[in-house]
Amino acid sequence: MSRARTTVAMLLALGAASGCSSDGTSTPPNPEANFPKSFLWGTAIAGFQVDAGCPTLPAAQCEDPNSDWYQWVTDPDLVAEGGNALSGEPLSHAPGMWETYDADFARARDELHTNALRMSIEWSRLFPSRAAEGAKTVEALAAFADADAVAHYRAMFKSARDHGLTLLVTLNHYTLPLWIHDGKACHQDLDACADRGWLDGARIVPAIGLYAGFCAKTFGDQVDLWATVNEPFGMILSAYILPSPERTNPPGLALHIPEAVTGLENLIAGNAAMYDAVHKYDTMDADGDGVAARVGPVKAVVAFAPADPDNPDDAIAVQHADYVWNRVFINGVVRGELDHDLDGTPDETRADLAGRLDFIGINYYTRLDVQLLGGPFAPGYAWADFLPNLDAGLFVVYPQGLYEVVKNVAGYGKPIIITENGMLNPTDDSGESYLVPHLRALHRAMSEGYAVEGYFYWSLVDNYEWNHGMDFKLGLYALDVATKARTLRPIGQRYGEITRARGF
Repeated sequence: MSRARTTVAMLLALGAASGCSSDGTSTPPNPEANFPKSFLWGTAIAGFQVDAGCPTLPAAQCEDPNSDWYQWVTDPDLVAEGGNALSGEPLSHAPGMWETYDADFARARDELHTNALRMSIEWSRLFPSRAAEGAKTVEALAAFADADAVAHYRAMFKSARDHGLTLLVTLNHYTLPLWIHDGKACHQDLDACADRGWLDGARIVPAIGLYAGFCAKTFGDQVDLWATVNEPFGMILSAYILPSPERTNPPGLALHIPEAVTGLENLIAGNAAMYDAVHKYDTMDADGDGVAARVGPVKAVVAFAPADPDNPDDAIAVQHADYVWNRVFINGVVRGELDHDLDGTPDETRADLAGRLDFIGINYYTRLDVQLLGGPFAPGYAWADFLPNLDAGLFVVYPQGLYEVVKNVAGYGKPIIITENGMLNPTDDSGESYLVPHLRALHRAMSEGYAVEGYFYWSLVDNYEWNHGMDFKLGLYALDVATKARTLRPIGQRYGEITRARGF
């Protein structure tokens, strides 16, 4: 295989880093590692991944057929096309939390002793019809909302609060309504498809702003903590640059670099529209702390290291990888900077995008060692010139990396929430090899003065892990897909001990 083809093949494996393999922490043990009383201890879930599979409700009520992701994993043509890396597993194997949410939230509080929950709203559940796009104001949009979905989310939020769980609600966790993104049509012909999702900024940015405003107005009396978009770069990477067996997002197209940059910049603009709308329409203080709403994006952050520590070129590769993967989006939402050609220098600074965050959510799973290539793998994008070393596997357990990424992101001057961190296939892990070292690394960062407000483990229960279906196990609770029974894993038992003690 040529070096160019090898480069693309290895880069294709970068999809979405959310797992584990070898040990690597230099954080010294500290038996006195206690966390602040106000610290948020939680678990994280996402609507599409947990809603389906209800034990008694009919599938038509439990599943949401109106999203691009539902189409992506259920359309027989897309599943049969092997390059999409879709498992074909039925959504009925998911945990069915659209029905079982109250019992699951009770477990989170009573058995895991958590005090917070991150969950998401599905835009396509609230607004399943294209007719919603005709609304030009939040007030007009309300006429198109699905009343049953609104009532159901209010019931879910009430249940969480009744169980003592502070809510962090994600407004856009990957999925989009089919009326704004037809992933299949765009996969088949990107130039001809009409509903282009994040590529059509003129449509999606105002639409997602109105949706966010509706949610803020409708649920603001129950929610004070809002996340705008989840893992924007990871979503764009696996949709338009390097879809892979690890993660393939609709429309699943490789090496469409200009479209990827457009999509990422529209996500930056979408974050601003959502931020402004939530602050305008959430005027109710749900938790009595005097603040009606706090809003921020959720960013997957990778700990990068040089493949050869003695090679100065690989140090450059780390700089470029950190910038492209970790910083371009955050620079947009913090400073309003847009780098159209990804060369490390902003081409445009927009005041209407800057400062649109009250906190930064960090999803941390892995370290990647990188080396510098002889040139960019995408002509015209100078800093797309790094290659990951996958000899140690894609999912590297590197607890020290949580300390490193907190330090990295803290430079932006915003409070941090660890919105996801979790272990792939934690069947026999007691928590001592993954959970405890990561929390000790986090405590080290906090003890050095870095502002971290909470930690949310991914995930509460095994869920439908996107194109992998139920093959990836990530839950503190194991799921029996046939009976829907939940079984607490040893790592979940250990997490409950730590959260109950509020530390070690």
